[in-house]
Amino acid sequence: MPQRPMVLGQPSLPYAMTTQERNNLRSLADYTTLQSLPELWPLAAQRFAQVVAVQDPYAQVTLTYPQLHQQIQQFACGLQALGVQSGERVALFADNSARWLIADQGMMMAGAVNVVRSAQAEYSELLFILANSGSTALAVEDHATLYRLRDGLLALKFVVLLSDETPPDIGLNVLNFTQLMNLGCEQPLHPVAQDQETLATLIYTSGTTGQPKGVRLTHGNLLHQVTSFGTVLQPKPGSRVLSILPTWHSYERSVEYFLFSQGCTQVYTNLRAIKKDLRHYRPQFMVAVPRLWESIYAGVQKQFREQPPRKQRLIYTLLALSERFIRARRLVQGLDLKNLQPTVLQKVQAVLQTLALGPIHALADRLVYRSVREATGGAICHVVSGGGSLAEHLELFFEIVSIEILVGYGLTETAPVLTVRRPWRNLRGTAGQPLPGTELQIVDLQTRQRLPYGSQGLVLARGPQVMRGYYQNPGATATILDAEGWLDTGDLGWLTPEQDLVLTGRAKDTIVLTNGENIEPQPLEDACLRSPFIDQIMVVGQDQRALGALIVPNLEALQTWAKTQDLTSPSVRDLLRRELNREVQNRPGYRPDDRIGPLRLLPEPFTQENGLLTQTLKVRRSVVAERYRDLIAQMFTES
Repeated sequence: MPQRPMVLGQPSLPYAMTTQERNNLRSLADYTTLQSLPELWPLAAQRFAQVVAVQDPYAQVTLTYPQLHQQIQQFACGLQALGVQSGERVALFADNSARWLIADQGMMMAGAVNVVRSAQAEYSELLFILANSGSTALAVEDHATLYRLRDGLLALKFVVLLSDETPPDIGLNVLNFTQLMNLGCEQPLHPVAQDQETLATLIYTSGTTGQPKGVRLTHGNLLHQVTSFGTVLQPKPGSRVLSILPTWHSYERSVEYFLFSQGCTQVYTNLRAIKKDLRHYRPQFMVAVPRLWESIYAGVQKQFREQPPRKQRLIYTLLALSERFIRARRLVQGLDLKNLQPTVLQKVQAVLQTLALGPIHALADRLVYRSVREATGGAICHVVSGGGSLAEHLELFFEIVSIEILVGYGLTETAPVLTVRRPWRNLRGTAGQPLPGTELQIVDLQTRQRLPYGSQGLVLARGPQVMRGYYQNPGATATILDAEGWLDTGDLGWLTPEQDLVLTGRAKDTIVLTNGENIEPQPLEDACLRSPFIDQIMVVGQDQRALGALIVPNLEALQTWAKTQDLTSPSVRDLLRRELNREVQNRPGYRPDDRIGPLRLLPEPFTQENGLLTQTLKVRRSVVAERYRDLIAQMFTES
């Protein structure tokens, strides 16, 4: 386990910017005087007049900043022509595209509060959101979304298609995108009074359990992200950004707003095209989630396995030597989370090791790692990864191949970024340091007393990005937000003296065995995913004597393995049990209770379509546990 320095007197002051962070902000376009997010667009249009703002190759859309501002204003005028009033809720059920951005900001510019969700969400969930939010109008992706929802839309004033499909005659006032934009040409924009306390958007959390809740985010919440993220990233006008995550989600959305504020060019892609687009557009910035890096890692490992045996041995030998180099370099740089306070002797030994292994690592880079970078675009300067922690083996691999990943952390309820690593302090294994103005506390789960540095407890957060509560749900708000503005994140973690946040699990995900031991499943799952034979895994075992696992196997890797086996070889289940034992025992801080006993193979992967993954690709543990309840019970009964 990492050494945790025990320092009493953990502060409760907001994070203070360093000199470097202040200088970073001074070098960027300043938006600190803005009172509402739509005020950004006329300034950006003036500052970046010749720069392409959005490029959507699959919709054949390219807009400069002045053109984007003009279309946002035109959309707003169209809504006002249809009678949308300040503070009215207007829903937006659609996915990534330039038109999503135009609709989103057009709604805010018109004074509306937009209510966003994916067009792919379940029918009952979308209708619940419409009713709960009190939305009076709706913008939808296309005909298919409209027809899926039409029986629940009769009370709406109007519906806008973001496509140019012909509006159907279904007893509703339906306009397509072009018709609304034409309507907006016929009248000027009526300015609306908005300030930083004005409600800007409702984002309904899909979460992993229960009915979705509407997170109330103000213009001030969103602007905090715009004016703070420059402490971390330094984009230039025209820097390319590749967008793949759901735009309606607060993580992608807030980082996009910041990058647009600095004149970046956003290119839209999708899961089918991302590998090709990485190579073609060679983005300087990208926002991603751990599942994407797992996929890229699995693809690279597959290519390694397909090499001739001699080349495979060379690759894995070089990787092992590079791992030793990277671990020594971390210690030299003061960025080794497992040894935050090295002795002088340890530092000297690490320096000697980097000198000895540096030339080998450089050779490996020329022979192997450069091609890996080229396959992922080659020119990515910084990737911000959120939506979950990054497994240790992924951290190490991408550091070896020199792809810089800055892990961040936050919640929809915090607009969302609370912490993020800095390029000059990329302390692997952490979620980074707070954004300016953000306070973190680690408290005891039972007593809520503040804990010293290095002690694990519940993570509380307070700052300008924290929501104003759940919409029409004071009971749920009271369970997460106290009178002093502290938000209960539901996450477990600890802080270093430099305020790097180390996350260790979810309070509600903790598995309690019958011997009373508490187990955090996420670190174990991250370790097991190192195995090439395991595609997805969920550790279970609440109120059992030992842990078990539900496994989605990598069928392709298993088929390749099976071709090399004879009749005396172990079964697939024995192979996977051996893989689990090795990976779990090799992780730092292993203890006997971490051992995974019984396991079962699942016939289908966890996906959004079957309801087992959230829209941000997190496993919905309670849903998986319920779906496979009988299988889990049988697994433990037989064991």
